[in-house]
Amino acid sequence: MNRRSFVRRSLAGAAGAAAATVSVRARSESREVAPHANPAAFELDELTVADLQAGMSSGKYSARSLTEKYLDRINDIDKRGPALKSVIEVNPDAESIAAEMDRERKAGRLRGPLHGIPVLIKDNIDTHDRMMTTAGSLALTGSIPSQDSTVARKLREAGAVIIGKTNLSEWANFRSSHSSSGWSARGGQTKNPYVLDRNPCGSSSGTGAAIAANLAAVGVGTETDGSVVCPSNACSLVGIKPTLGLISRAGIIPIAHSQDTAGPMCRTVMDAALLLAGIAGFDSRDPVTKSGAGQSRERYYTTSLDPNGLRGARIGVQRKSHGFNDAVDKLMHDSIDVLKRLGAIVIDPADIPTQGKFDDSEFEVLLYEFKADLNKYLSSLGPSAPVKSLKDVIDFNEKNRDRELRYFGQDIMIKAQAKGPLTERKYRMALAKNHRLTRTLGIDAVMNKHRLDAIIAPTGGPPWPTDLVNGDHFTGGYSSASAVAGYPHITVPAGYVFGLPVGISFFGRAWSEATLIKFAYAYEQATKARRAPKFLETANLD
Repeated sequence: MNRRSFVRRSLAGAAGAAAATVSVRARSESREVAPHANPAAFELDELTVADLQAGMSSGKYSARSLTEKYLDRINDIDKRGPALKSVIEVNPDAESIAAEMDRERKAGRLRGPLHGIPVLIKDNIDTHDRMMTTAGSLALTGSIPSQDSTVARKLREAGAVIIGKTNLSEWANFRSSHSSSGWSARGGQTKNPYVLDRNPCGSSSGTGAAIAANLAAVGVGTETDGSVVCPSNACSLVGIKPTLGLISRAGIIPIAHSQDTAGPMCRTVMDAALLLAGIAGFDSRDPVTKSGAGQSRERYYTTSLDPNGLRGARIGVQRKSHGFNDAVDKLMHDSIDVLKRLGAIVIDPADIPTQGKFDDSEFEVLLYEFKADLNKYLSSLGPSAPVKSLKDVIDFNEKNRDRELRYFGQDIMIKAQAKGPLTERKYRMALAKNHRLTRTLGIDAVMNKHRLDAIIAPTGGPPWPTDLVNGDHFTGGYSSASAVAGYPHITVPAGYVFGLPVGISFFGRAWSEATLIKFAYAYEQATKARRAPKFLETANLD
């Protein structure tokens, strides 16, 4: 299996199905299918971090009341009603943690903009509390790490209230080449809150569906190639896949250290920027963060939140990522018109010259690193860990085929297990090729040639119908060059096709988060494309 086939089926690099054309700011004019059980209106729908902070400051809300409201909403529409299956476990201590944040607020101690804010994190991010960390696998049932991941620790230090863990594609979708995104043996199949029979994409599918459905204020996902940006695309969210080294990976169940990173998944650019600042920074547990330690990062990226931020910007168009869906092409055409209206200079085309030339080498690197990195993670859990190696996981799945291998197998894990150590020449050559083709001869080359500040592309197509029999149905989009290079990538809602979300990607050089946030914010403020989901049973194609 080549790497392109792998990304399309396993790492959620793109998504979509052919559909009719709508404009960037258009709202569906066709008849909508009736919502599932007509979920009741929710008091906190679409409220931002700033809205919630204002409510807590005025006394309208408290951290505890917000936590209670979100937990009730999870029970109402995630566990019952539409039954999204986006939250795999709730935190039994969430209300007491929130009450402590209220006491600190009353005493005049505010930790920052995340103080008292309820957050959901993906179930591959370690927490040392009464929640498990399992990557959705029954093989890790009961696993409670000995310490928080750095991401969880930073969230707690910032005053955020971790109210639960989100479902995901099991093992972050690095198990089978025929998987269904959003399915795990522990959590079941996550649904897309916009249209319930459609896929939320992923592996950060649970975070995408939950935050889109307003089950928490903000969420954290993880990405190796597309797993923050694709579910954000499919669930009409802002997703930020940062530069490798901006956020620590310590205590996150890995796929590959050369590409893995956590990232914010939120309903607005401002919320995503606040969350990014809250979880970023140097960590002695993850040496790669040394490369980001010297990067200037304005506090909470507040000066990047400029509605005029695109004026004079040179924006390239990655045309090689277009052409897979007429409706998506129309949305991108309208988006380019918005950029021009906001004062951007658009260079079209500005294609990455090496696109498609690093497909096989990416997959080769991921196979090698998955075996090495997962074995290291599992061994760190100590003698009480249910499984201690990748081979143990493979054996567990075989012994529990009725639960773990019911819909699809574990061919990717078997390929990874067959790999040798990271000292092998084949691995080292593939990694060097990846970096050369995606960095020096890839993104950097096209940006130097056209003197670009950023590049745009469609993140993906509208989400496809979930298919447990045949797996995912990707058709096109963008994620791989930025993922393999370890460079930043932001997706923002661009519009809808038959009520199905589509996003636009802004990406560029390493450490350009502040610039990309500025462009994404200006675009978001001009288009206001996002709208809340209606939990439709199926898409109306009339």
